[in-house]
Amino acid sequence: MPLALFRRRRSGRDGRGAGLVHPVPQGAGVLHCEVLDPMGEPMVGASVTVTSLGSGRPVAKATSDPYGLVFLTLPPGRYGCLVAADGLHPHQQTLDVVAGETLPLTSVQLHFGQPPELPQPGTWLFDPPHTAIRFIAKHVGMAHVHGRFTRFEGGIQVAPEMADSRVDVRIDASSITTGNKTRDNHLRSADFLDVERYPYIDFSSDRFIYRGGTKWTLQGALTMHGVSRTVDLDTGYLGMVNGGYAEELRCAALATAELHREDYTLDWRSMLARGIAVVGPTVKLELDIQAMYRSHDTPTPPE
Repeated sequence: MPLALFRRRRSGRDGRGAGLVHPVPQGAGVLHCEVLDPMGEPMVGASVTVTSLGSGRPVAKATSDPYGLVFLTLPPGRYGCLVAADGLHPHQQTLDVVAGETLPLTSVQLHFGQPPELPQPGTWLFDPPHTAIRFIAKHVGMAHVHGRFTRFEGGIQVAPEMADSRVDVRIDASSITTGNKTRDNHLRSADFLDVERYPYIDFSSDRFIYRGGTKWTLQGALTMHGVSRTVDLDTGYLGMVNGGYAEELRCAALATAELHREDYTLDWRSMLARGIAVVGPTVKLELDIQAMYRSHDTPTPPE
């Protein structure tokens, strides 16, 4: 169902809902919800999902606006409403929507959830079969190019204080693959990665910053094409389990960053002027990591 557009004429939160003008379809009812963060302030970006209790199917999804508000028009009926945000306990409730009526403004405050247990101090090495290093780039004038690196090594040195931990990754630049042999050879050439001169792409973090819930920022240096730049990896920690070969202790995380190619002297404008088909000026990097705890008696998984 569409999220209705509306205009606000209000001054401060004391006048919540006063003076709002909402176009509502004939025969529809209205859900009006305010989402608050753990501090009681309006929360932007919370996810609201409304499900029909009759069919069990989602009928509407929305995201809270900068004022923490969500306004949905719905057919009459009984619904389940789920309000969720990363790192916070979700809120669920049942509501009845009546044609021609607006439900009273519902204020939902989300509270901090229990974050997953952090990995224990020590050395954690990436498990290549369960780790992926991917990238997405916009092809100039065309669709996105999706690719990955197939050869890499690295790990996490977890300190007693998580903020003092570090991550080191070394990627074999020649292992780049996009599913197109001609394009892959071009990406390895001097026009792009120049793998003969710069065979590796390295990342070494020097700071872990806790952002709340399961969110961390890893700050460090990314060295590519002979140039080092400071980057931030926005990281979601996925937890720690015993599993896999010989029941190893494993942890997992998903990290993303946006890279600007010109920071690494990959001049896309110059190449475009020379008639070389290139990807755009930014590249999204994604590290989907699973790491195994290593000690002197940890078994080595088979190839």
